[in-house]
Amino acid sequence: MPSLTVDKLYKERRELLDLTLLAGADGMSRPIQTSEIFRPGLALTGYTERFAHRRVQVLGETEMSYIQSLTSEQRIAALTRMVAFEMPMMVASKGLVPPRELLDICNKTKLPLLSTRFSTTELINRMSLFLDNFFAPSITKHGTLVDVYGVGLLYTGKSGIGKSECALDLVERGHRLVADDMVKLTKRSQTTILGASNELLGHHMEVRGIGIIDIEKLFGIRAIRLQKRVEVEVRLTYWEGGAEYERLGLEDRYTTILGVEIPVVVIPISPGKNITVISEVIAMNHMLKVYGENAAVELSKRLSERLHRQTVTSDYLESDFE
Repeated sequence: MPSLTVDKLYKERRELLDLTLLAGADGMSRPIQTSEIFRPGLALTGYTERFAHRRVQVLGETEMSYIQSLTSEQRIAALTRMVAFEMPMMVASKGLVPPRELLDICNKTKLPLLSTRFSTTELINRMSLFLDNFFAPSITKHGTLVDVYGVGLLYTGKSGIGKSECALDLVERGHRLVADDMVKLTKRSQTTILGASNELLGHHMEVRGIGIIDIEKLFGIRAIRLQKRVEVEVRLTYWEGGAEYERLGLEDRYTTILGVEIPVVVIPISPGKNITVISEVIAMNHMLKVYGENAAVELSKRLSERLHRQTVTSDYLESDFE
């Protein structure tokens, strides 16, 4: 799991979250271990049995109003009881000014206390986006990712089989390259895998016989994308005479990436086969399936209905003696 500290969050997202450090500067090295955020309303009242103290704590207007309603002694007791739990940091929203007791306790316990002018909802939304992205599971996979008609096609296969050449041909036809050779795949939700290029490689491509080329400089900014959802894996394999390949497409095949099922299409490579046009058909056919249209299934239904009608008609005519 990647490592994130309060100090790193503060430095990298200080402007985005409009953060100001109020107290607890000596505790900026505290680790943030989860992307979830918590509002400690019940913990302030004394109920700490279900207190999710390992999350980032957000003090909204409700929490601050409750703290202000207490006497100084009650305030110190409630805050001391709450900060006794190991927590990464606290953030006061809407530019609310924390009471002196809270500032003193945070300085004493080295608990970072920050403030932002954003509303509680806006703060949680912005911080959740950053934390979800930071803690999202990710892997690096050998392959090529191209945006074809808005569909993310991830090409995989043995080295030298022609993934980069296929992507180059697609770029020539107006489609966009996301990543070549090394694709960083990140799980953004239970059903979504996002692909991006390696930070060092960028949108460079290796074409055997030519060398390294820069797609952005050769074809312009319209030929690239920074990231794209992976929707279909196109697995390129060498043609084998005795192997069985999908002919009808009645049954969808899937592969699993970071626990997410992705449709996979296996394309055998042979001389003269136009993989570029096939790729465009794969993208368009995938969109038709998304819209509820499956050509193979529809054809199968029509054939079954036709055979059923012929059988019924034949049986009827055989018993008709008029």
